[in-house]
Amino acid sequence: MLQNKSTTIVSEVKGFFSSSEKAINTILNILSSLTLSEKQIGLQSKNNNTYKNINKLLVILMFPLFDIKDAWQYGKSSLFPVFGCGKDVFYRLLNDNFISWRKISFKISKQLIEKASDKSNETGIRCLIVDDSDLPKTGRKIELIGRVFSHVKSKSILAFKGLFLGYHDGKSFFALDFSLHGEQGKNKAKPYGLTPKQIKERFSKHRTKGSAACRRKEEYFESKIQIMLEMIKGAIGKGLRFDYVLVDSWFTCSALVQFIKSRRIGCHLLGMAKMGKTRYLFNDKKLTAKEIIDYHRKTKKLKRSKQLACYYSQAMVDFNGIPVKLFFCKTSRRGKWHLLLTTDLKLNFEQAYKIYSIRWSIEVFFKESKQYLGLGKCQSQDFDAQIASTTICMIQYNLLSVAKRFTAYESLGELFRNTKAETIQLTVTEKIWKIIIGIFASLAELLEIDMELLMEKLLSDNEQLEKLINYKDLLHAG
Repeated sequence: MLQNKSTTIVSEVKGFFSSSEKAINTILNILSSLTLSEKQIGLQSKNNNTYKNINKLLVILMFPLFDIKDAWQYGKSSLFPVFGCGKDVFYRLLNDNFISWRKISFKISKQLIEKASDKSNETGIRCLIVDDSDLPKTGRKIELIGRVFSHVKSKSILAFKGLFLGYHDGKSFFALDFSLHGEQGKNKAKPYGLTPKQIKERFSKHRTKGSAACRRKEEYFESKIQIMLEMIKGAIGKGLRFDYVLVDSWFTCSALVQFIKSRRIGCHLLGMAKMGKTRYLFNDKKLTAKEIIDYHRKTKKLKRSKQLACYYSQAMVDFNGIPVKLFFCKTSRRGKWHLLLTTDLKLNFEQAYKIYSIRWSIEVFFKESKQYLGLGKCQSQDFDAQIASTTICMIQYNLLSVAKRFTAYESLGELFRNTKAETIQLTVTEKIWKIIIGIFASLAELLEIDMELLMEKLLSDNEQLEKLINYKDLLHAG
């Protein structure tokens, strides 16, 4: 169960809803079942803190469910009576450079993955998925902000590049880890696409050497390939097991192939590769992918998959001393060839195609998290807050992912909309309740009787109104 009186926060919120409100109750039940001691997840509060860090985190995790976009809106929300702190309490948490948000993400996400697996006896292909996404910003004074090339918009935009690691357990996707990066570019006069004046105007702050935030800042300047390998290694080190690592052509490289082959947990790489200048040892010759498929075409080794409605061919090759299998495919005779590379030599084309299609679950994560949870929308100038906000979005998504697994909702969006509908109803009820409290206060004054005694008598036999009595702060205010 939740430690450090965190149970109180969730149970009080649960008290606002009836058992018929399925969506929000499912989420709150999952949240209250997690083991979240401050010491265990690395979120210890200082002795002089009025509010526990774990309680702050729990409240922030519930923000999207109550249509709260940021800490500034919290004071006007339905959650405020439960945890009546100011916005600065949350800002201090997000800006704290000693908090290891990576550790928090893994500790919570692993519990959620275990809960999802307990719910379902189905065993599917387990995959780690790596991909990056643009996280656009509007403020030029954000720490480390710069211009990056967006492959979606085909132009340079002000943004961070977010490199994400996700886990698919065969049925659901869970976000595990991430790093934020910039692109220095080739123009030395305008590094990161900014003028020297703009770079100087960006926010900066001192961080304690060796702190968690200091390491996250260092990652910004490092190669995404290197950070990807560190993320995968970290997931393995924390006990996560998987069958395949799925990546697109931007990440399939010799370093990743060698890294995966050196692991002892029996995992494989399956990634899209570029039809470029990379040479593979095929039939005792160093050939490019284009030369290999041309050879297959001439020797009539092309096949057609009726199941997948595409043409394909495969080849066993040596890639820098490591045996790999290449799959070539295209949807029509005049279409463009696409290339899949795998270290699993036993896979056939149709199996490889179906497994690789799981990679699209991370694209769904990007879309839904940006649409419903505000992924990348944080405009804080502090880089630590950017890391914290992105981590929180990932945990929120994982929480909704498990809730969807436990219910009959067809999509995460449907679950999210129903949850918000139930909390919006709560907000409307709260406004009505304030009016009722005002009437009861006037009535008690006219009758010269104790208001709380009057309330208890009126509500004692009414189950629907009984949950509203939990608004004790509102009652006293009335």
